[in-house]
Amino acid sequence: MSENQNDSSNPVLTFEGKKYFINQLSKEIKESINALQIAETQLKMHQDTLKLLTISRNSIANQLKEKLKNFE
Repeated sequence: MSENQNDSSNPVLTFEGKKYFINQLSKEIKESINALQIAETQLKMHQDTLKLLTISRNSIANQLKEKLKNFE
């Protein structure tokens, strides 16, 4: 899903290869578009969080590895 702007008064939604003039869509459809955008934003945020947690976990594991070298 992407939102293209032909001009500011007539935005276009491209969804599954088809284009729709947003101003011509029902309120219910516009709410669904908004909900989908929110879900996509949340997914991106959580994917970024998972990446940061993975980096942190790897860093902590490397620190532990270095500390355990003293006990070998």
